[in-house]
Amino acid sequence: MNLSDYDAVSFDCYGTLIDWETGIIAVLGPWAREVGLTVGEEDLLATYGKNEAQSQTESPTALYPEILADAFRRTGEDLGVSVSDQWAQKLGSSVPDWPAFPDSHDALASLAERYTLIILSNVHRAGFAGSNARLDVHFDRIITAEDVGAYKPAPNHFEALDVALTELQIPKGRLLHVAQSLFHDHVPAKTHGLDSVWINRRHDRSGWGATPEPAGEFTYAVEFPSMRAFAEAAQEAR
Repeated sequence: MNLSDYDAVSFDCYGTLIDWETGIIAVLGPWAREVGLTVGEEDLLATYGKNEAQSQTESPTALYPEILADAFRRTGEDLGVSVSDQWAQKLGSSVPDWPAFPDSHDALASLAERYTLIILSNVHRAGFAGSNARLDVHFDRIITAEDVGAYKPAPNHFEALDVALTELQIPKGRLLHVAQSLFHDHVPAKTHGLDSVWINRRHDRSGWGATPEPAGEFTYAVEFPSMRAFAEAAQEAR
């Protein structure tokens, strides 16, 4: 792959730019301790991730805070403990509190010098606005689940991306999709005929975390352990 062959980069946000697992555990961890569960953080994330994907499939037009709350309740049911409305709402409203990965801002600022930047995110508009205040970067297009009425890996985000590329006068072959989630992003990116890069944020941990195991075929052209490493490679290509 020659990174100079691209004019635009589309990004997943949560898991790639924003540390959503830390944000989720900041709520699920204290809840688990309060109700007397001894389950570890990785098991909590895995159980939650399965339930979030199921909730998104069953309620594609629900706003993300509703998905978070519903997935939390389902997680409690799986673990044999009920989740109060207060706890469910706490997770539902937590997106703006989720931290950015330490390298996200500088990497995006560097990439913005060369590429058009686009967001493809499984979140609502207000949630992303809170996260983008942490990223502090201008994106040329922002496509959320609220905008397209569905959650990845459904194709809606990528269909909206085609429209955005036409408006920006960027050929589809000149776009590179960059994401952590094989399940949410690399499977539909392959189906949609996009080149992609895997930001493997969990390269030093086993398991899938809050992201389900990919349920379809996927490819990626190259893997990086961080956004910093990807941005440095793009800089070298220039």
